[in-house]
Amino acid sequence: MQVGRSFTRFFSKAAALAAPLFMAGAVFAAQPVDWQIGYQPPATPIAERVVAFNDLLFPIIVAIALFVTVLLAIIVVRFNRKSNPVPSKTTHNALLEVVWTVIPIIILVAIAVPSFRLLYFIDKIPDDVGLTIKVTGHQWYWSYEYPDEKIGFDANLVENPKPGQLRLLDTDNRVVIPVNTTVRLLLTAEDVLHAWAVPAFGVKFDTIPGRLVETWVRPTKEGVYYGQCSELCGARHSKMPITVEVVSKENFTAWIGEAKKKFATGPETVAPAAAIVAVTE
Repeated sequence: MQVGRSFTRFFSKAAALAAPLFMAGAVFAAQPVDWQIGYQPPATPIAERVVAFNDLLFPIIVAIALFVTVLLAIIVVRFNRKSNPVPSKTTHNALLEVVWTVIPIIILVAIAVPSFRLLYFIDKIPDDVGLTIKVTGHQWYWSYEYPDEKIGFDANLVENPKPGQLRLLDTDNRVVIPVNTTVRLLLTAEDVLHAWAVPAFGVKFDTIPGRLVETWVRPTKEGVYYGQCSELCGARHSKMPITVEVVSKENFTAWIGEAKKKFATGPETVAPAAAIVAVTE
């Protein structure tokens, strides 16, 4: 198991180290890199637990695959017609039947317990929510609202990226959130199914017309993080990027001041976060 964990972490770290080679001059940014195999560096507690669960699951999967492969090879070599012209007529073996029933149960329990813990951790919104953002998917762009700040804006793909911007990943307006702050995300869609996914955050949730889906993130590192719509939603599905910038709390306060001037909405346009959350409960 330790070997499998080390193997997975090796490729994750290698991908992280290779990122500066492909994005020179970028702030700490989690985005796909050429030849990447492992996860993007986790930037939230959810992503850290997802990677840890993968480190547990990967060696188990490899061990099972190797075991089955070895058994098949033994059967092919030792029990073909030429090597074993008179096959055994054994129909029952109590010990063998107990073993191949009990061992899979133990393996499934070993996988299920941390899996359920992770699902509960993702599902349970912490009590220390410091910011609420409503995310709405459209064909083919995202809208973001900060209900308590009366801020709302659209985020569209940068069609002609400038030096330093990523093709098909950068947006004209970025979502900005403060570091080390629990952020509640309320996800919905206006037209068809979309999916808001940011790999470094460990978040991938469908946005459904007429429904609100609730999740949370708590980024622990400043930087720029990228994602994309991950639900086939039409002709420009590949052109629905997500760009999230995590900044210090001081810089976030300054950004809020500027955003209120640039993206201010009317008093009736954006409902307070408490009212939106009440609808989901």
